[in-house]
Amino acid sequence: MVTARPSRRMRDIGIVQAGAPILATPARPFDLPTERLATQECVEHLFAVMQRVAQVHAFAKGMGLAAPQTGKGRAAAVVQPPGPGAEPIVLLNPRITAGSEQTDEQYEGCLSFFDVRGTVPRPLSITVESTDLDGRTAVTVYERGLARLVQHEVDHLAGKLYTSRMRTGAEPIPVEQYRQTGRPWTYDT
Repeated sequence: MVTARPSRRMRDIGIVQAGAPILATPARPFDLPTERLATQECVEHLFAVMQRVAQVHAFAKGMGLAAPQTGKGRAAAVVQPPGPGAEPIVLLNPRITAGSEQTDEQYEGCLSFFDVRGTVPRPLSITVESTDLDGRTAVTVYERGLARLVQHEVDHLAGKLYTSRMRTGAEPIPVEQYRQTGRPWTYDT
């Protein structure tokens, strides 16, 4: 029996694949609280797609999904941190306002081109402004792996893929060569 490529499995469950114009287009922010209902529907849609994704692949490092990856050009993303019982994070109109000078470089994958993994340098800590359904601004600091997940999704909302963050000359590797599947990112303490 031939197993479908990871990118094909993602496409088959509704993930927009690399090359689609929506992935290179900045997402339109929600006008909150005016668009509260549309925002809630978008977030519910993201969680439904995320459930389908989790049924075909286990994510030891956590998982994120941005609305453009599901064909919706709106500024919403959800992040499921790793670990049992971890509460999901909903990002509405998120904007990174600060990042630590301390960085690290780890492999990342993307549901929109899941056949490869690439090393991406990112700040170890970020500050993010986002909007809640009532239109209030919230400021949250994310660190290490969670910061990486959030940055990846905020990039999607800006119309960027992680490959644009890779060092000059670095190339993604085929998933078959990637040897960190099923293990969380590691950090020096």
